[in-house]
Amino acid sequence: MLKVGLTGGIGAGKSEVSRLLVEHGAVLIDADRIAREVVAPGTSGLAAVVEAFGEDVLTADGSLDRPKLGSIVFADPERLAVLNSIVHPLVGARSRELEEAAAPDAVVVHDVPLLTENGLAPLYDLVIVVDASPETQLDRLVRLRGMTGQDARARMAAQATREQRRQIADIVIDNDVPLDTLRKRVAEVWEDLVRRAREDSAERASE
Repeated sequence: MLKVGLTGGIGAGKSEVSRLLVEHGAVLIDADRIAREVVAPGTSGLAAVVEAFGEDVLTADGSLDRPKLGSIVFADPERLAVLNSIVHPLVGARSRELEEAAAPDAVVVHDVPLLTENGLAPLYDLVIVVDASPETQLDRLVRLRGMTGQDARARMAAQATREQRRQIADIVIDNDVPLDTLRKRVAEVWEDLVRRAREDSAERASE
């Protein structure tokens, strides 16, 4: 099994790269998606969040009011730390379950937006960084996601710098390119990942 960390700045096109890798056969473990699952209605995660923050963080149908919770935690580092102490262990446990269910020679791609910021690179066999220029990121955020220029710049500034992400990268995928070019680059990367996974599997079998 090859454990790959996939990351990139907001608007860099990480989601498109992860989609293409799945098309090739990667097992995708999406940290954001799992973070939503572990606080879904009826989960112990949601119960713990309500215990910590009160029932005001629930919507009328009993699901988590994410904007309301966000307004509480992002203005208060201590409350954010409390939320992270609830959610991160649950996400980690679910990620390990999914990883353990994968085939021995699988390429398991962990899609982790804040991999650089949280110093998580050592957890993976290698790290792929999807890279795009700040100009490209800004254009995508404004044109495709409907953000204002001010909001988009603020979101970009809150993340690691382009240089910081590239410093932890074993593989960089340039996404300042047309989709066809990106597809070819991802196909090349996939061949490399499969080769590494087979070598790792063979090495473990011989131990």
